[in-house]
Amino acid sequence: MRAVAQRVFEASVVVGDEVTGAIGPGLLVYLGASSDDGPGDVDAMVGKIAGLRIFTDEEGKMARSVEDVRGAVLVVSQFTLFGDVRRGRRPSFTGAAEPARAEALYEEVVRGLAARGLEVATGRFRATMEVRSRGDGPVTILIDTHKAF
Repeated sequence: MRAVAQRVFEASVVVGDEVTGAIGPGLLVYLGASSDDGPGDVDAMVGKIAGLRIFTDEEGKMARSVEDVRGAVLVVSQFTLFGDVRRGRRPSFTGAAEPARAEALYEEVVRGLAARGLEVATGRFRATMEVRSRGDGPVTILIDTHKAF
């Protein structure tokens, strides 16, 4: 699995005219699943997102997690994180999980974060979404469960 986690003051997702998910301070997470992902990747991703120490403490150091600051998480499905542009200019998405499998893995991550007591909002899987955010930092972290932690 791959994710891009951004520290935000607020973020929301709009599909058509409907706000499908919105959060205040916390993390905006773009999440993609590969064809090789399984339960271990879900567990690793949930742990990394929840425990990522990118929020500042009273000394201004990045030492607190979204759990520590009681922040929220907006998770947006993003298969394009597996876009491969090594050959040519048009991305190949052959490494991305097929939609039904990707959706199941996405939902497992959302449930895992909620089970840790986090407020979790989502976009709509396979929809065209307008993602709105007001970044804090900017602080943007890449997470890949296929790379050694």
